[in-house]
Amino acid sequence: MHFNHFNFDFSAVKVLWALTFAALLVLMVVLLGRDRVRRYPFFTASIVLLALRLLMSRLLYGKLPSFTLGEIFLTLADLTALVGLLVLVELARQAFDGLQRSLWVVNSAGLLAVAGTVIVLWGPWPTWKTLTADSHTAVLRFMQLFAEKTDTLVLMMTIGLGLAVILFGRKYKAGWRSHTQRIVIGLSIAAISQLALIIALDRIARTAAPQTRADLDRIVGFRDKLINTSTGVYLAVLVWWIVCLWMDEHGTAVESAELPAEEEQ
Repeated sequence: MHFNHFNFDFSAVKVLWALTFAALLVLMVVLLGRDRVRRYPFFTASIVLLALRLLMSRLLYGKLPSFTLGEIFLTLADLTALVGLLVLVELARQAFDGLQRSLWVVNSAGLLAVAGTVIVLWGPWPTWKTLTADSHTAVLRFMQLFAEKTDTLVLMMTIGLGLAVILFGRKYKAGWRSHTQRIVIGLSIAAISQLALIIALDRIARTAAPQTRADLDRIVGFRDKLINTSTGVYLAVLVWWIVCLWMDEHGTAVESAELPAEEEQ
């Protein structure tokens, strides 16, 4: 028997895309089916947006004019960045419910100040003239800048929130078996991976000086491996969320089972 006519074009990128998209769909089913949406609406919205961006990248890439495609994806990127900030607020309020308002404000402002300072010092930044130019391209550049800087800000604040939840969460409502801490831990792991990827790609762009085609191919291959590794980390985080959010928090099932008996008395 001959199988030469079969074409199994399963590249690592396509496999990771398919697995990630499938995991996002399963996670959305878990969030809806286990009634987690009511408690984590912005986290759910962030998952929906990511799934939408993945789907549209597969369906629309190469089929629309570049400007139209840029408008669509940059709009989604900006919206995702804003929702990412709301996710942090949502999880911080869940994790530190009961913390004095003054302490909550001071700690949040401190974390934002540290992360914001790093963003300001971490270039490159375009010139003011480029940002204020009255052209369609300038608008797209501003949208891209906003998405990149806000996304990086969210990554750093996520790591800071993760450390705070791990160190102090048990004193409030984010113990190890709580959904909130497990979501934050997953986000922190993904944020560390993504931030490491950004730093590595930036270093490659600044220092790489290929002399031959073989050098260029080696650099591109190494970059692709870094991207695939980061995607694999996020895929593992998605599986972690699916398992954790499918299960009830420790004590929830027991309390709900005992509640009818107490009401009857």
